[in-house]
Amino acid sequence: MSIDDDLAFAHRLADASGAAIRPYFRKRIDVIDKGGTVFDPVTAADKGAEEGIRALIRAERPGDGILGEEYGEEAGRSGRVWVIDPVDGTRGFITGGTQWGTLIALNEGGAPVLGILDQPVLRERFVGSAAGSFLHSADGTAKLSVRACPSLGEAVLMSHHPWSHFSEDEHARFRRLCDAARMTRFGADCYAYGLLAMGFVDLVVEAWLKPWDIQALIPIIEAAGGLVTDWTGAPCPNGGCVIAAGDRRVHAEALKFLKG
Repeated sequence: MSIDDDLAFAHRLADASGAAIRPYFRKRIDVIDKGGTVFDPVTAADKGAEEGIRALIRAERPGDGILGEEYGEEAGRSGRVWVIDPVDGTRGFITGGTQWGTLIALNEGGAPVLGILDQPVLRERFVGSAAGSFLHSADGTAKLSVRACPSLGEAVLMSHHPWSHFSEDEHARFRRLCDAARMTRFGADCYAYGLLAMGFVDLVVEAWLKPWDIQALIPIIEAAGGLVTDWTGAPCPNGGCVIAAGDRRVHAEALKFLKG
């Protein structure tokens, strides 16, 4: 398959996901706690979106594997895996906000080669691949580019939560980083990475991520000129402690705080 074919198919997956999610937005729906150390909600929107994506992949790309948050892993034989988070930011979704999205990545050779962050209510779709990083919206298609930021003291930092998604040691390092940045904002989940690719944010720092939380976002950020690593500076396709940056100078400064 060519990259154009893969991108066209990924758009169709995002279309199917959005169609499954929109009917549940700002509706009174059941919320189930999956359990764990913190409240981990799931809804019919999460499940329906992933079911729709999986059905299309099984029908049209039967040789490809699937890895999704809600229904786990299905082995393939092609060496290609679709990595899915149907609603990244379910807490935002169930509280009526719009800073959440569907994440769809195609992993080939152990790394994501294309990624989509789709916000189906705002009708915004961030797409990253070797062809570039783009935002598709009602205003048309715009090429994305991170902004220059010469120092951490001038940087805007975003993260999902100020304390519950870090260990005690991770939180201490993260807090020192926040104190050194110009401004910190919380709660945007995957949408924060879209804002970074658009050039409105300089750093996104998170911990405890799974592969489906980050793989779609890596091509979007990298094709926009940024970089995504773990807290040691190594690649992070499997998640863990992650830092995304628009400017390598800020990334290098931030790592000094996060390495411990």
